[in-house]
Amino acid sequence: QVQLVESGGGLVQAGGSLRLSCAASGRTISRYAMGWFRQAPGKEREFVATISASGGTTRYADSVKGRFTISRDNAKNTVYLQMNSLNPEDTAVYFCAARGGVTSAMTEDSYDYWGQGTQVTVSS
Repeated sequence: QVQLVESGGGLVQAGGSLRLSCAASGRTISRYAMGWFRQAPGKEREFVATISASGGTTRYADSVKGRFTISRDNAKNTVYLQMNSLNPEDTAVYFCAARGGVTSAMTEDSYDYWGQGTQVTVSS
């Protein structure tokens, strides 16, 4: 079992930045691909970013490409999401997920473990 705890969310003005962290416990995540998803009020959860187990491959949703960066520190068992140039449309609960496979994935059903989420609110 892998337990995931997100942190770093909060309230930020449009144009600002936040860095989300996802701390894993229970198992080392060095052989797990990781992903970030988000769910805005009244909307379905959507893919944001994913990173392979080695960190060598990253993929992003078109809506965040060029603004968000996913990274990982396997020694710290932690995954990060650096979010820059935030806008109100980025307001959502952000979830971290772990996939029992080394290749990155963009679909929810590819992931086996999920965190509880952290709220990100961007004011205009």
